[in-house]
Amino acid sequence: MIYVKRGIGILTFLLGLTGLLLVTSSVFVPKNNTEESGMEEVSANGILGEKENTIDVLIVGDSESYASISPMQLWRDAGYTAYVTGTSAQTLDYSLQMVKRAFLTQAPKMVILETNAVYRDVSGEKAMISRLGEYFSIFQYHNRWKHIRWDDFKGDVNYTWTNDFKGYRHSKAVKSCEKKDYMKETSEIADIPEGNMEYVKEIKNLCDEHGAKLLLLRTPSTLNWNYAKHNGVKKMAEELGCEQIDMNLMDEEVQIDWEKDTRDKGDHLNDYGAEKVTRVLTEYLKETGLFQDHRKDSVYAQWNESLKRYTNVTGL
Repeated sequence: MIYVKRGIGILTFLLGLTGLLLVTSSVFVPKNNTEESGMEEVSANGILGEKENTIDVLIVGDSESYASISPMQLWRDAGYTAYVTGTSAQTLDYSLQMVKRAFLTQAPKMVILETNAVYRDVSGEKAMISRLGEYFSIFQYHNRWKHIRWDDFKGDVNYTWTNDFKGYRHSKAVKSCEKKDYMKETSEIADIPEGNMEYVKEIKNLCDEHGAKLLLLRTPSTLNWNYAKHNGVKKMAEELGCEQIDMNLMDEEVQIDWEKDTRDKGDHLNDYGAEKVTRVLTEYLKETGLFQDHRKDSVYAQWNESLKRYTNVTGL
């Protein structure tokens, strides 16, 4: 009888705690995807404000993704819609979260994972908070308590904002790089942490469930890539049964000039380097036969308006 009472007490406590977390989460979750509303990583989360089922290509990853791929150029040259949900130092727990968020309102035919993140560790604490944050927003937005407004208690979520650059962060800064022989061939394989492999498997499974192809992409970076890492990602792609591209080994196609095409000595590309990467990616996407040109479709009129603003700002 004592054990039954204890069990009931524990169950009651857990139910009460769950209810409290659900209530506080409904208050703390941002009601719009703007910075003023408390949304994190607003540039990446601008995808939440896009019209439903209008994104062809979802791009996730760390800063290499948002410095290397320009969705507006892809739109201008092919009429395909892409959104970069990359964030600085993004780890795969957040990559997985962004893929899940995107699939709630979008049906991309391809998900591109810029794979620099697969070699970045996810701490046990961060992994746990990310999992809890999927169910209880309070774990993700607990720092908002100082900025809670009356509207936050209404519980209505309405994402209205999107980014004209579609997640791309442009820069014309030029800081040249002297290291140009960073991809010397070797048989060594840089092992991918087991936990990170599981995250990529989850992303692959989500893509399979939603009928999207997963592409593992390495964009040019002398600081972040070498041949052993190339071998590691190639091995992972073979195990998962998905396509992979390493633009660090495509000198003739991409033609990166490390004197002019990097903003920070080989870590990230600038606008000139991103233009080259996006041009090659555009041709790859055309060859898949998966996508249609939307430039004359009135449903996508907003993209032409965004292109005008993008061109005015960047000169591209």
